[in-house]
Amino acid sequence: MKVKYFYQLLMSHVSILILAFLLLSLLFSQFVENYIFETKVEELDSYGEQILTDLTVRIEGDEQFLTEYSQLLDARNIKYILFDHKGRVLYPELKSDPMIQLTKDEWANISAGNKVTVKHDIERFGQEVTLVALPYMQGGSLVGGVLLLSPITGAMEVVSQLNRYLLYTIFISLSATILLSLVLSKNLIKRITDLRNAASMISSGNYDVNVPYTYMDEIGELAKDFNDMAARLKGSNEEIKRLENRRRKFIADVSHELRTPLTTISGLAEGIKGGLIPEAEKEKGMVLIDREAKRLIRLVNENLDYEKIRSNQLQLNKMDINLIEAFEIVKDQLEIQAEEKGNRIYLEAEEEVSVHADYDRLIQILVNIIKNSIQFTNQGSIYLRGKENSDNTVIEIEDTGIGIDPQEIESIWLRFYKADLSRTNHSFGEFGIGLSIVKQLVQLHSGEITVSSEQGKGTKFTIMIPRETHSQEAGAK
Repeated sequence: MKVKYFYQLLMSHVSILILAFLLLSLLFSQFVENYIFETKVEELDSYGEQILTDLTVRIEGDEQFLTEYSQLLDARNIKYILFDHKGRVLYPELKSDPMIQLTKDEWANISAGNKVTVKHDIERFGQEVTLVALPYMQGGSLVGGVLLLSPITGAMEVVSQLNRYLLYTIFISLSATILLSLVLSKNLIKRITDLRNAASMISSGNYDVNVPYTYMDEIGELAKDFNDMAARLKGSNEEIKRLENRRRKFIADVSHELRTPLTTISGLAEGIKGGLIPEAEKEKGMVLIDREAKRLIRLVNENLDYEKIRSNQLQLNKMDINLIEAFEIVKDQLEIQAEEKGNRIYLEAEEEVSVHADYDRLIQILVNIIKNSIQFTNQGSIYLRGKENSDNTVIEIEDTGIGIDPQEIESIWLRFYKADLSRTNHSFGEFGIGLSIVKQLVQLHSGEITVSSEQGKGTKFTIMIPRETHSQEAGAK
């Protein structure tokens, strides 16, 4: 069953209030009654002791003495009765009831020389009274005693009046509680409703929400966290949309790129099979088929490498690699492609400079960056430099090409990024995945890669990979 928050809050407040006032009323009433009764008993006991003390020094039967006490106690609304050892009333003379009204247990206590007190009695005397009976002992035997009675009707009226005031207080407090619960619940319900509406907007795909949090309590903190979550979701959603757009564009570009070599391979294969290509041209056709097949393999391998890196499936086998030797290997691989565009590759590194890296992945990093430099450089130069400092091996790859637009520098690392088609050709994989792999591989080596460029003056990639020798690794273990 659904119970509104207002009623939950109201029931909790009212329940606590009623319970508190009931306990307070019971405890307070009990305290007041006990206080009144104990005070009255102490007063009666004091007068009784005084009467018994005076009896021992006065002449027996001194009516003047007894009358004086009667007048004194009447002024305080107290009655006293003197009785003998058999319970007969000696003073004042009571024709209607010549025996004192004590129970067997009370008379047994009196006979034993013990004081009897009754805080509250209504049955024996027709009204609410407090009584005290004091024995008068001589030689260990009961001679008589004194019984003092005091009506407590006025005291009970005071207690009843206090209870009425407590009841009025309960009603006033209940009214205030209902009003306070209404105000608090409306405020809380409004804030919760704001959160629900915001959650509904997010579930419908609208992340432009801002829940106000003017109160820094738990709900205010929840609203603040909710706004932070919405902002992050909005950023994530925008990033997803950007990636999705790049993915679609990438799929379209790769599909087109794959279709071209496949069409070439298929056409040449059909031509050779059907004898449509002259013998003199067959070797050239086979070379073209081989080139296009390698191009397809490269595109597929780049995507597979990226997925391995992204899913942490790529394992590195690090070793100390002589940097100039690695430069020479890369130069041998790419020199023909560079010469086709009129470029020269220059190597600058000391013989003793080494880098602690995975050999295959280091070559992959260098090849991808240099291919990118070749792609955007015509009739220029490409420099490979290597050096060491106290912490890192620094590799610089600089070209004299057309450079990169400052607005595009951060975007070149994105997986689906593709440069402006007017500035690219289709020779070396301009789809951007190569540089994305480069950055991932450098980070796997705990390194850092940066790029600086100026349009029309070239681009420089700087890679820093931490130095780590075998001896250092052994010491760390």
